[in-house]
Amino acid sequence: MKKQDPISFLENSFLSIKEYLKSAEISGDKLIITAEFIQILEQETKKVLALCAILNQDDDFVNSINTEVNRSNNLLLKAEHFFISDLITAYQQNEAKESPTSRFVLAYYYDALRNNHFADVAGIAELNKLVTSEEFKVHLHKIKKDNTFSTTKNHYYIVSTLAGKKDKRLDIVANQIQIFLKYAYNLDFSNTKELNVFLNFEPSKFKSKYQAATIADDSLEKVMKELNELVGLENVKKDIEELINLLEIQKKRSQKGLKNIEISLHTVFLGPPGTGKTTVARLLGRIFKHLGFLSKGQLYETDREGMIAGYVGQTATKVDKIIEESIGGVLFIDEAYALTQNTFGNDYGAEAISILLKRMEDKRDDLVVVAAGYTEPMKLFIESNPGLNSRFNRYFSFKHFSPAELFQIFENFCKKSDFIVSKDAEDKLKDTFDLLYSKKDDGFGNARVVRNLFEKCVQNQANRIIKLKKISPEILKSISEEDIPEPKETEKIVYFSNEEDK
Repeated sequence: MKKQDPISFLENSFLSIKEYLKSAEISGDKLIITAEFIQILEQETKKVLALCAILNQDDDFVNSINTEVNRSNNLLLKAEHFFISDLITAYQQNEAKESPTSRFVLAYYYDALRNNHFADVAGIAELNKLVTSEEFKVHLHKIKKDNTFSTTKNHYYIVSTLAGKKDKRLDIVANQIQIFLKYAYNLDFSNTKELNVFLNFEPSKFKSKYQAATIADDSLEKVMKELNELVGLENVKKDIEELINLLEIQKKRSQKGLKNIEISLHTVFLGPPGTGKTTVARLLGRIFKHLGFLSKGQLYETDREGMIAGYVGQTATKVDKIIEESIGGVLFIDEAYALTQNTFGNDYGAEAISILLKRMEDKRDDLVVVAAGYTEPMKLFIESNPGLNSRFNRYFSFKHFSPAELFQIFENFCKKSDFIVSKDAEDKLKDTFDLLYSKKDDGFGNARVVRNLFEKCVQNQANRIIKLKKISPEILKSISEEDIPEPKETEKIVYFSNEEDK
């Protein structure tokens, strides 16, 4: 039977397990893989896919983890690619005990995460013959070879990135790796420490990797250039420019021995997701450093779960630790109003706010706090507490991107990744963004939606041109009308996802 075209645009030479099954020569009748086992793997890989979808929505995570990889183009890789790499690295820790079962588990995870395909239990007999074949071993060897990014032994991308950012999702990722190893090698770990020993991974090595990161040859002019190159946000850019003017004059007055008014740099960012709030907060840290108002200029991100613990006294410890790591830079609290949402009947959120207010006062000379979230909940949150109201008196408003700005963001993704939008594709994209904008609500993801659409178009383009006998550089770069999903199709995906998130 003729093999079908590959479905992964990053690995054109690879055929999914399903396609391989259609073409492989199979023999033998020993039952190793059961239908029940396949169903379990499907459930677990769907959990990993859901986790990857969440990570892919985190712009800072995506940008941070992609800096770890040397790529021949600027296309941002998704969490699924790095998860596969981490699973392969974990798999290789016990490769001496590799078996047909472990090989099947790794191949199954690969096909689920990279191709969104799940093996059919109806072909159980053929699967059992396949996993014991030499051809399958060769096939798996190619998967392992082509899907690990690092030449450094025991390098885990998602794990190290989340560890460096002190991200609470690290435990979830570790649990998924543990489940993978359980089904691949029948390994059980009583705690995370045991798992880390097996993986040969030391979280402490990544303690301050991202908090202390600096940009070589950075300058105020360089930061302002980055700010002004951001799509839209004209009112935010104007507010920042006026704030810089004020701070510059304050410095000049101080140099002349003149008195200055007390200026609070603590700021509230209002607006929907995907509008650049985290990006601007990071730029502000660098700006304040260059102006001499912060010593380091780093960004530390957290939210309610990062600040609140489940027992008396632990919240104070967590908040103190966060403040200490934020000194010299910007502490960014996402959806800060969630601190007052007392879901479990305790008052730990109020405790966190009380400690935060005190530390903001104690460290006011070398700490800036940015509280961010949806407009109305944030206003109510600040106004509900006199302490917050007195410390946060500066507001930046982030608005939904217009259809023209959404298209410009799409074009920027194309430029960074060496793609060109054809005229017919351009018209279809503009129709799509007009439709999405007309149906937007507070939860509309703006730039995140654009990035997901761009990646879908790239995948569609790859599936289209792989069938061509001759593929020129122009063809490789061009995104045509047929690569763009229908506007109504994109609308359903975007707003169905929003409903699921609520």
